[in-house]
Amino acid sequence: MRIIISACSVVRDPRATPKPLLQQSSWSSLWHLEAETSEAMSNGSAGSRPPDMTNPGRPRAQESFPEPPLMKAVFTHLSYGILILLGHVCDFLRKLGMKRDPYTEALKNEDLFKMNLDFEMFFTRNIYRRIRDCWNRPIASAPGAYTDLVDRVSDDCNWTFRYTGTKTNCLNLGSYNYLGFAENTGPCADAAYQSTLDYGAGTCSPARELGTLDVHKKLEALVARFVGKPAALVFGMGFATNSMNIPALMGKGCLIVSNELNHASIVTGAKLSGATVKVFKHNSVKSLEAILRRAVTDGQPRTHRPWRKILILVEGVYSMEGSLAPLPEIVQLKKKYKAYVYLDEAHSIGAMGPTGRGVCEYWGVDPADIDIMMGTFTKSFGAAGGYIAANQDVINYLRGASHSTTYATSVPAPVAQQIITSMTIIMGDDGTKEGEKRVAQLLDNSRYFRQRLTEMNFIVYGNEDSPVVPILLYEPGKVTSFSRELLKKKIAVVVVGFPATSIVEARARICLSASHTRDMLDYALKEINEVGDLLLLKK
Repeated sequence: MRIIISACSVVRDPRATPKPLLQQSSWSSLWHLEAETSEAMSNGSAGSRPPDMTNPGRPRAQESFPEPPLMKAVFTHLSYGILILLGHVCDFLRKLGMKRDPYTEALKNEDLFKMNLDFEMFFTRNIYRRIRDCWNRPIASAPGAYTDLVDRVSDDCNWTFRYTGTKTNCLNLGSYNYLGFAENTGPCADAAYQSTLDYGAGTCSPARELGTLDVHKKLEALVARFVGKPAALVFGMGFATNSMNIPALMGKGCLIVSNELNHASIVTGAKLSGATVKVFKHNSVKSLEAILRRAVTDGQPRTHRPWRKILILVEGVYSMEGSLAPLPEIVQLKKKYKAYVYLDEAHSIGAMGPTGRGVCEYWGVDPADIDIMMGTFTKSFGAAGGYIAANQDVINYLRGASHSTTYATSVPAPVAQQIITSMTIIMGDDGTKEGEKRVAQLLDNSRYFRQRLTEMNFIVYGNEDSPVVPILLYEPGKVTSFSRELLKKKIAVVVVGFPATSIVEARARICLSASHTRDMLDYALKEINEVGDLLLLKK
């Protein structure tokens, strides 16, 4: 494999020949080395590209992001205003001793009282507390097409809960189980069980010490082959894959250009890196290019020296909006301005593309054009952890520089085996077409469910091919009522409101799965339609 030196700094004229900065430290300079992978792509190595990885003629699916109706926005703000007013009244009554609850005791302790003065704590005790029965519901089964919710009640207005000792079997529309591998029976469960007998339940050691087993090496090679990159590195936690590796790749003198709706793990990693961070509007290529052009022409503040590196951070599928990153246009800008692209495929790997290889396959983008490909194993593989896939130099660098490989325990062997088995099925290496069927079923379910909701006049966000289907609810009272009414009908959904969304964009986030049958979806649509009429949720 021939190694070439790529652009290490961004010069002010994007047409100028990039100049390598080899005088940087040996570790950071590895980030500036890009492997020429054309030779590897032509053979069957771990960096080989699947035969149908690109699809240049792929038509662009429709995305919908309607603006909140004026009256919905007005009543939503009014609702929060009333709740905040009532919260201040309750706090005043607590100070007078006329209202007794767990917070009343905190008022007697000066330190606890100071901790509860900020708005976050005010919001938690006076607004979220009233409706927190709609969140963090415990389950007592595998999160498959159906799941068992543990019943609980509160005797003190949701300050505490007690379990009743019963369970409710619900149709599960809230779990990330895109391909239906979150099962406790079948080939994945059997392989994970055998791995437990062979290796034990955990490694009890970081990857750099005694935590790397042959099953981890096999998994990393398989991930690299699956996503079409020369090498990969796996981690025990998806959140830490972003938050601990972005700081290893970027630092002072670098520029991060991040989508405004990126996941908290990406935001955390960007903050910890020490790099300058600029945010562009969600999926706005125009906004992104404006920031890149300004960065290239102006350079760093005060000194105006070229940035050491410019990294564009985007997600493949945005889990709260159901939208897809416009990857072809982003790659064009990356090449034009000599930047790098970091693609988070937590919600797209396994779920998007004809063979489940993510948004690169969906858009027909060559994986070689994506510098860093990140993903997690929780959504499509029924497991835990995450991965980074890149050229061999970047992976070698992260093995020594990432905090996740140094301080955190590696992926337990049974979990690694679960990923290997499910990924093997998706790729068809098990000799069956089960993986192909699951990917096709997920796409069919996603399109059908979204189309039916649109026909019912619900306001729906996102891409028509996305397995994440957000239904706009707006007002806080309707958010909780939607969740509670569907629970009565034995349907479990996830509702999301402020501050996880903007104040006027509270929603129910429906997560579809290949394990859902058409009868299940029709039942859910029927009940959602009735609840929508009851709560006046439609256009």
